[in-house]
Amino acid sequence: MKKLRDKVLEIVKIVQECPQNLQQICFEILLKHAIIAGEAQGSAPQLEQKGNGAPEKKEPKSVIEQAAQTQDDLSGSDLHVKTKKFLDKQQLTIEQLSQLFYKEGNQILSLYDDLNTTRTSESQIRITLLQCLQNAIRTGNFQTTVEMVREESITRKCHDSGNWSNNYKNNKGLFDFDKYSKKVKTIKLSEEGKKELANVIKEMQ
Repeated sequence: MKKLRDKVLEIVKIVQECPQNLQQICFEILLKHAIIAGEAQGSAPQLEQKGNGAPEKKEPKSVIEQAAQTQDDLSGSDLHVKTKKFLDKQQLTIEQLSQLFYKEGNQILSLYDDLNTTRTSESQIRITLLQCLQNAIRTGNFQTTVEMVREESITRKCHDSGNWSNNYKNNKGLFDFDKYSKKVKTIKLSEEGKKELANVIKEMQ
């Protein structure tokens, strides 16, 4: 347990040197890789054979090195054909997309921390749009779930339970439902919603 605590404290020091808007995601990445690598549990160094047959200690790679090796910008091969067509139609580039998302292994993860708004109603809609985009990068389906939007809204401390339904009702043109209700579990973007998503992408550069 002490080794885990020491590793967390080490990660916190590293994260404090990162830009403020990246500190949360840096902490999550470094901690996850520390656990995966076994460093948080004090894994023993690996042994390699020297030329004379004597074992030689091989220190495990740092969590920063491991994180760097698994992260990369998005490339054309990462995008579903429907997402490529979306970029073309909305006159967007993959470079703009890479300002908001990156890939780590087989996952597409968000890079942004600021939604560029202080209004809870607008934050809810932007979270919905960006989650739809994150899903579409690999699948081509511009959709998300109400529960995922709710969870991120709570995490970002912009969840307004009293106006949750009204926010969707007032922006129903962006989505594929005629009227929002508690029965709606999955949210898909309409053509108007994709246009608004394109505007948000450009604004968040």
